[in-house]
Amino acid sequence: MFEQNLGPESPTTQRARRKRALQIALFAFIGAALILFGALAAPLLWQPSGVLANVPQQSFAVPTLQGESSLLEDQELLAALYEAVAPSVVNIQVEKRAGTGSALPQIPGFPLPDMQPPLQRGEGSGFIYDNDGHIVTNNHVIDEADKIIVTFNNGMWARAEVVAADPQADLAVIKVTPPKGMEWRPLKLAEDNSLKVGHTVIAIGNPFGLQGTMTSGIVSALGRGFPVGSFGTGRYTLPDVIQTDAAINPGNSGGPLLNLKGEVVGVNFAIESPTRQNAGVGFVIPVSIVKRVVPALIKDGVFKYAYLGLEGSTITPQLAEALELPDNTLGVYVSGVVPGGPSAQAGVRGGNRAVTLPDGSEVRRGGDIIKAIDDMPVIRFEDLVSYLVTKASPGQTVTLTIERDGKQIEVDVTLGERPTQPTASAPSEEDRLNARAAIAIAEQEVRRQLDGEIIEKVATPDERDGRPVWVVELRTETQTATVVVDARTGEVLDVTIE
Repeated sequence: MFEQNLGPESPTTQRARRKRALQIALFAFIGAALILFGALAAPLLWQPSGVLANVPQQSFAVPTLQGESSLLEDQELLAALYEAVAPSVVNIQVEKRAGTGSALPQIPGFPLPDMQPPLQRGEGSGFIYDNDGHIVTNNHVIDEADKIIVTFNNGMWARAEVVAADPQADLAVIKVTPPKGMEWRPLKLAEDNSLKVGHTVIAIGNPFGLQGTMTSGIVSALGRGFPVGSFGTGRYTLPDVIQTDAAINPGNSGGPLLNLKGEVVGVNFAIESPTRQNAGVGFVIPVSIVKRVVPALIKDGVFKYAYLGLEGSTITPQLAEALELPDNTLGVYVSGVVPGGPSAQAGVRGGNRAVTLPDGSEVRRGGDIIKAIDDMPVIRFEDLVSYLVTKASPGQTVTLTIERDGKQIEVDVTLGERPTQPTASAPSEEDRLNARAAIAIAEQEVRRQLDGEIIEKVATPDERDGRPVWVVELRTETQTATVVVDARTGEVLDVTIE
């Protein structure tokens, strides 16, 4: 038989037994901990398609910032607007010669070859206006062009011809034969006066040749007046100009400014910038003028402007003081009338006693103050011009509400047609050019003779032979042009390029 030894264990045997018991307990604790962790972590580790697909899953969504939903909606709106409108915006490339004829004098007996002037290239923008192939752009984009190529958003192109142009509104209409297979989509024009300061607007065009560029901004101001045209062919104020901070650069000229419905609210045409690139101040021809001028250009080849035949200016605190008018006298002061013109024939009075303003310029006292035209209040000179351009026509009779010698009277004036050539008015010192206008004239005179971009422009008032002038200095990296401009007529009296 097998007999067990039930005697007392040795100390070594007891220590070995305790060690095995501790090991067993430790293993049991670790195993229990693993089982518990697995039970808690399994729902997080298994996907719905796994063995725990029937266990409800907890969602961990990324928190949405306040207003993000609205921003996403706006983003999609702008993208959809671009897709709808971009095919109707075109790139316009022009070629023209800088001048005609030989630049060298002919010596009798030694005939010189007829030197061709250098070829100049430029570009701008435009938009499809109607279903007859007409495209609207700026006059300054196509002025004097010998060749015009229109490139469309889809890469197709067509040659264009000028239908008519209006320098006084800086608008032009060109015409193409649409390429075969191309979807022709005229843009819709917005309602007049539908914009408000603060409204979002979109510009689409070809800045610096970058076709189909879209920028956005707001309406910064409305009702600006902007000098247009050129001296010698008639220079007037373009009214109701829109100011925007949407980026407008060289190449955007002639392109549309749009509202969020994709409707044309104006035509981009100018910027205010010392560097010839966007500085947040762009100017746009309003759709109200586009609607009046463009149909006339297509139908008649010309738009006929109503004409009062007077020189006037908005009454400012300085002008009121010089004229000894009560504070807050509002309206347009008539400094002069054109002899034989509509206002002169109706009995409107211009100033006749010269006084000097604080800035050194002169104005003539004794003129009428225009307070309203056809019962529409006139606060600024631009109000008067706006009515004539957008609501009146040659041959129409308007009623001017005038303040004269402290009394208010009404004068009926039969409007004439604005002359395309400057008309001499009664002598007046008030209508001198400002520095900005003098610089513009100087740039136009020498831009083809200068190499590179103009980096500095300075206009200094002076006097030559007893008459006021502006001495304008235009500097490039390598040249300096000095242009003397008559401060009354805009005539260039002298040009020096070094």
